[in-house]
Amino acid sequence: MAIDQGLVDWVAEAMEPIGTVTSKRLFGGAALYCDGLAFAILAFDALWLKADAESDAEWGDAERFSVTREDGKVQSLNYRRAPDETYDDADELRRWALLALDAARRAPPKKPRAKARKR
Repeated sequence: MAIDQGLVDWVAEAMEPIGTVTSKRLFGGAALYCDGLAFAILAFDALWLKADAESDAEWGDAERFSVTREDGKVQSLNYRRAPDETYDDADELRRWALLALDAARRAPPKKPRAKARKR
């Protein structure tokens, strides 16, 4: 899956008043960070924004992000498909992205991965 660089650029441009957006490859797509805080995923030709229990009511029935792994297991992440209007309205993108940034700030810190032991 190729990253839609135009969409990355659009999000970065629209988010300039909020902070600096950077990207990192993830799931064949990309994770987006605003000033180092993960708030969005680009995958399956869509923008997915971070959600949590506190913001669920705002998202309503928006599709949740999930991916089927090679072993057939489905992995879901608490990201929701961005509304259509976020693709061409910077104010709407910022409105929803701020909701995602708030969810990211409330998320517990990630635990460092354990290093593999040498044998």
